[in-house]
Amino acid sequence: MNRLVRVGSVAVASLGVLALSACGSDPEPSGSSSPSTGSSSTGAECPQGTLNAEGSSAQKNAIEEVISKYNETCDKVTVNYNPTGSGAGIKQFNNGQVDFAGSDSALKTEAKDGGESEAAQAAKRCATNAALNLPMVIGPVAIAYNVDGLPKLVLDGATAAKIFQGTVKTWNDPAIAKLNAGVTLPSAPISVFFRSDESGTTENFTKYLKAAGGDAWKGEPAKKWTGTGAGKEKSAGVAEGVKSTKNSITYVEWSYAVDNKLGVAQIDNGSGAPVELTAETAGKALAAAKPAGTGSDLSMKLDYATKEAGAYPIILVTYEIACSKGLPAEKTALVKSFLTYFAGKDGQGALTELNYAPLPEEIRTKVDAAIQTIS
Repeated sequence: MNRLVRVGSVAVASLGVLALSACGSDPEPSGSSSPSTGSSSTGAECPQGTLNAEGSSAQKNAIEEVISKYNETCDKVTVNYNPTGSGAGIKQFNNGQVDFAGSDSALKTEAKDGGESEAAQAAKRCATNAALNLPMVIGPVAIAYNVDGLPKLVLDGATAAKIFQGTVKTWNDPAIAKLNAGVTLPSAPISVFFRSDESGTTENFTKYLKAAGGDAWKGEPAKKWTGTGAGKEKSAGVAEGVKSTKNSITYVEWSYAVDNKLGVAQIDNGSGAPVELTAETAGKALAAAKPAGTGSDLSMKLDYATKEAGAYPIILVTYEIACSKGLPAEKTALVKSFLTYFAGKDGQGALTELNYAPLPEEIRTKVDAAIQTIS
């Protein structure tokens, strides 16, 4: 059962500081004011009420921390976030059950099976106004593994695709051995775990397998898994599956791999040297992203097949999906206040120690500007 997050606290601090923090620790709120005032130290009024959201489990650790920090600024707002997965979050948003959604892929603009597209459904939910895709959390995706005596593992796109497609079945397969010269690999079968729920993480990972794996990956990128393995629900499920199963592997957000003390594969992207997953190497891949949306819609096109030296290619962007217009005034104020904080100094600065990468400043300023257009 999904745990519904409800976080609250009593301190009040500035909501108006919007510069991105480069510090690795959680920044202290600037200024002070009495908690009973309901306003920040800049004089901006904090709203009061309850904000409900649902979706991406990839951003669960990030948004929980941001909610906690936000409540130090606006203590009379309750923010509930249910990490049910990107697909479920979009459905709940489009059905009017939550005030915004978290999704590891932008709203689809093309319809399938003769129905309406996700974007068209969202526009209806927003009283015929567009819904915005606002990139907020950069979450590198780790290929995480549990193999005794294997502190380092190198994979490339084609070999990863073969493992997750099921055509490479044992750890000492020649394809893996070639990338890991001098390493003793077990002859044990590879146990693969995948997300059984519809997941933006799955969609982003399969985009990487398709782009970098060539003919080795047979499916098309999608939220629903089409490769081999055993299904587990959500990021926590696949991480726990690998943690408790020897000789296993999965794809999961970096923070979950770190929290569960799993091995993380280095990726040979074709640049000549394997790339270790760090905030810096993930940031290099993000720098290659191109805008895919227009106006205040900030969906992005990632280059999963990048060969840039030192760029870790498997990253995802979690979007907060919100109505540009169409919500009741009290809900609009809550959404705008929380998302402004999320995109600001304190919100982004809180992510660094949680194994997420903060938004680059040039993207962060665009996100904040888009949030300010919400009305």
